[in-house]
Amino acid sequence: MSIFIISEIGINHNGDLELAKKMIQESKDCGADAVKFQKREVDLVYDKKLLDSFRESPWGKTQRAQKEGLEFNEENYIEIDRFCKKINIEWFASAWDIKSLEFLDKFKLNFHKIASAMIVDIELLNEVAKRKKHTFISTGMSNMEDIEKAVNIFRTHKCSFELMHCISKYPFDDKKANLNLINTLKDKFKCNVGYSGHERGGLAISYAAAALGISSLERHFTLNRTMYGSDQAASIEPKIFKELIGGVRKIELAISGDKNKKILEEEIPIAKKLRAHINVNK
Repeated sequence: MSIFIISEIGINHNGDLELAKKMIQESKDCGADAVKFQKREVDLVYDKKLLDSFRESPWGKTQRAQKEGLEFNEENYIEIDRFCKKINIEWFASAWDIKSLEFLDKFKLNFHKIASAMIVDIELLNEVAKRKKHTFISTGMSNMEDIEKAVNIFRTHKCSFELMHCISKYPFDDKKANLNLINTLKDKFKCNVGYSGHERGGLAISYAAAALGISSLERHFTLNRTMYGSDQAASIEPKIFKELIGGVRKIELAISGDKNKKILEEEIPIAKKLRAHINVNK
C-alpha cells in the first residue's frame, strides 16, 4: 500500500484564495495525493473574551480580526473544490466544530480529518463517524485513553479510519518525535497508523516514519516560511516537499520485499564470479 501524502495547507494561505490555489498547484506538482485545510466557526471555537483581546495582524488589532481573516467562505471553497477537480488532486479539511462539519457536507469529499485538538470532542467524533468517510485521526495532545475512546466511536459507527502519530508543537525538537509510538499504536489498536509531522523543516524524521511502515504522511506546506503565520516555521517549501515525496517513494520500494531471504537472480552471476575460487562441495 502506497503512503498517502497530504500537503497540510491549513491556514498558511493567510485568507488569500489565489495564494491557496498556488499552494494547491505546487502540492500537486510535488507529488502530493491531497491537500488539507482547516475550517472553523470562529464564534463557536473561541470565546468572546479571547476574540475581543488584542492581537496585531494584517487584518486588524484583535484576535477576532485575525481569526476571521484566516477563514475562507463558501464562495472560496467552491473555487477550491473546482480547482482541485480541474488538476485532479483530493482536498479535505479538519472541521473544528459541527457547524463547520455541516458546511463541508456541501462538498463530496472522500476524507475527513480529526485535528489533535478535537480528538477529545466526543460529540464531534460521533458526527464525523456517522458520515462513514475515511477519517485521519491525529493523536497529538492525547493519551491512550483519549485515543481508545476515539477508536471505539469509529468502530461502533463502522467508519473507516487511521490514526496519525503527532506531536502538537509547532515546531518541535527532534528528540520529542517518539516514533516508537507508531508501532505501539499499530499493535494496540490493530489499525493503520500515519504520521503528521511538525518538526523543524527537516526530512530525517519523516523518512524514519516512512521506514516504519506508516500508511499516511502529512506535513505543513508553505510557499515561503517567512510569510506571516503561526504554522510557517513548522512548514516546508516546495523544493523540500518534492524532495521529501521522492525520498518516501524510494523508501517504499526499499521496504517492499517479501521478507524471505533467498539468492536473487541478479546475484547469481556475481556469486559465480566471486566464489569461483571456493570448492563449495567440500
